[in-house]
Amino acid sequence: MRIASWNVNSVRTRLEQVLAWLEQEQPDLLCLQETKVADELFPHQAFEQIGYRCAISGQKAYNGVALVSRLPLEDVQIGFSALLPGDAEAEALSEQKRVISALVDGVRVLNLYVPNGSSLSSDKYPYKLAWLACLQRYLAVQEQQGDPLCMLGDFNIGPEDRDLPDPARDTGGIMASASERQALQALLGDRLTDVFRVFEPERGHWSWWDYRSGAWERDQGWRIDHIYLCDQLLDCATGCVIHKRTRANLQPSDHAPVVVNLAWPPEDGDEI
Repeated sequence: MRIASWNVNSVRTRLEQVLAWLEQEQPDLLCLQETKVADELFPHQAFEQIGYRCAISGQKAYNGVALVSRLPLEDVQIGFSALLPGDAEAEALSEQKRVISALVDGVRVLNLYVPNGSSLSSDKYPYKLAWLACLQRYLAVQEQQGDPLCMLGDFNIGPEDRDLPDPARDTGGIMASASERQALQALLGDRLTDVFRVFEPERGHWSWWDYRSGAWERDQGWRIDHIYLCDQLLDCATGCVIHKRTRANLQPSDHAPVVVNLAWPPEDGDEI
């Protein structure tokens, strides 16, 4: 199974790029973030014409997540409130369209667009921390269901200094503050592993390059788009790569796709 994550920064603006990438790379599942389109305007037909079906959760101009799949999408769940009924904070946080999941060939794939937080002094920063705390509660319920979990998306966090272009400057600021990193580690626990780092331990690998300040031209990016696997899936992982070349497209997203390859489902008799 080949699963990809891509913050496309408007699916309608980048539609031709996304379709071309799908036809070339042929992932089984592409998880999109920042689709920035209301559900009734999502371009379903364009994806269906090349053999993909979609599950979506969008809103006009902001946020939005989608699952674009060649495989059946079963038990689609939208928002934190899908697993946390009666949790008032989960209901409120679900108003922004940032969470969607489905069962795909027996794997629970959870696609997330984590809030950016803006700055440490912004009221969006405590919102981000509250969102991450809610995600931790959500994952605790998900774990009880027992499905193998692949959690991915734009996390807007550089987990370690090797994920930042200039650790001396960037560590401690937004997307690299101690509170954000601790919140991320708390929800991962010992259950989920950053699969990219299993295959690429060195620094210098980025998934996002700010449009400002010539970040792409100077190759001063951040690695904030992640794929996390449970142990069962991690044992099936055969590679994880960032498709950096998409950032060189004309009018690109500021993010590049991240792709994991899984030897899934395991063949009869395989131990996992």
